Amino acid sequence: MTATLSAPAPVTPAPRQTRWLLRLHRPALYAWAVLVVGAAGALLWLWGPLTDAAVEAWRDYDATCARGRACRYDQDAILRYKDVYQYTTLAVLAVPFLVAAWAGAALTGREMETGTARLAWTQGVSPLRWLTARLAVPALLVTAGTGLLALLHHMAWSAGAGRIDTAKPWEDVPSGGPLIAALALTGLVVGALVGLLLGRSLVALCTSALTVAALWIGVHMSLPHLWPTVTGVTGRRNFPAYSGIKVEEGIVTPSGAHVPASTCVSDTTTGCQSLNDQRHAVGFYVDYHPYSHYWPLHLASTGVLLALTAVLTALAFWLVRRRTTGAPTRTKAAHVTEAAPGEAAA
Repeated sequence: MTATLSAPAPVTPAPRQTRWLLRLHRPALYAWAVLVVGAAGALLWLWGPLTDAAVEAWRDYDATCARGRACRYDQDAILRYKDVYQYTTLAVLAVPFLVAAWAGAALTGREMETGTARLAWTQGVSPLRWLTARLAVPALLVTAGTGLLALLHHMAWSAGAGRIDTAKPWEDVPSGGPLIAALALTGLVVGALVGLLLGRSLVALCTSALTVAALWIGVHMSLPHLWPTVTGVTGRRNFPAYSGIKVEEGIVTPSGAHVPASTCVSDTTTGCQSLNDQRHAVGFYVDYHPYSHYWPLHLASTGVLLALTAVLTALAFWLVRRRTTGAPTRTKAAHVTEAAPGEAAA
């Protein structure tokens, strides 16, 4: 008996993941573009005309009202600057939460819930390649967009710092610098991982947003401890002056040791004087971060977030690989058919 080999069945090329991903999530892409362009335009407006108008209004206020003269200043310019700054800050701060919610609900959660992901894995797209496309393309867009907004926000704040009386101090500006972009990137990976774990879009949406909220709180609590502080020391007559993020304060003992204290860190009252005498205090100290630590603190926290993002990304790939081990995939092997009855070797 002999066997005849039929012609290899034509193999349909695997779909291009980037093009398919952009087409599938086109509404989210349009919404992201509108958010970035709109917020960027508002920040540029804040950086230029609104800041200049507010500075001029505050100059007029200080020259007239503060000196007891008839108040003549542009109050609307001050209020307009304040409102736009507040709204743009909220928009930039909301980006990591929006990214995490979308990633958990739509990027992976919905495809796991509807079975679209497993269907793609049987159509010539390996699970690792599928996940790579779903992380790489959004990561590029999220990093570029959020980084641009963070830069513009810092520029807008810098333009008003020291010139506008109600401008926020640098320690109250969490949306500037690379920190917010790193948090958005972490939120993307968190959402994708939660979607893979839960496989339900609505639950993944809520869980991703809550997880990023907890991460945001953790970042702000740990931020002051990621860089060495500056210490100010004075005697008993007054408390050391400082400007920035206060990390710790307390009393100085006769041996020069610094003992943390939460009460009576100055001799403003008779009771505090008596208590500090019992403590044998010879002075007071404060550990803080001045404005010169702005970039070191942001870069240190960004590094921590990027390291966490790398760990979560590796965990997501491990999870996909583990769940899809042994999953059916399409092969390109040639099909062998048996010879028809009666076709015998001579």
